[in-house]
Amino acid sequence: MGINTEREIEANLQIGPTDQGMVRLFIYAGDMEIPMDFDPEEAEEIIEELKSALATARKVRK
Repeated sequence: MGINTEREIEANLQIGPTDQGMVRLFIYAGDMEIPMDFDPEEAEEIIEELKSALATARKVRK
């Protein structure tokens, strides 16, 4: 399975700072919880990857 494989799983995403100076992505679906902590520099890299993916997705939709 890859990134283009659709699934019938509903999940929720929360994003916020922790009290330890990290950025947390918190994903939960049913009984599963996945906390993912990143230092600010790693979070900036993720932001750039999201922006790049967004730009590509917009081109595909035109």
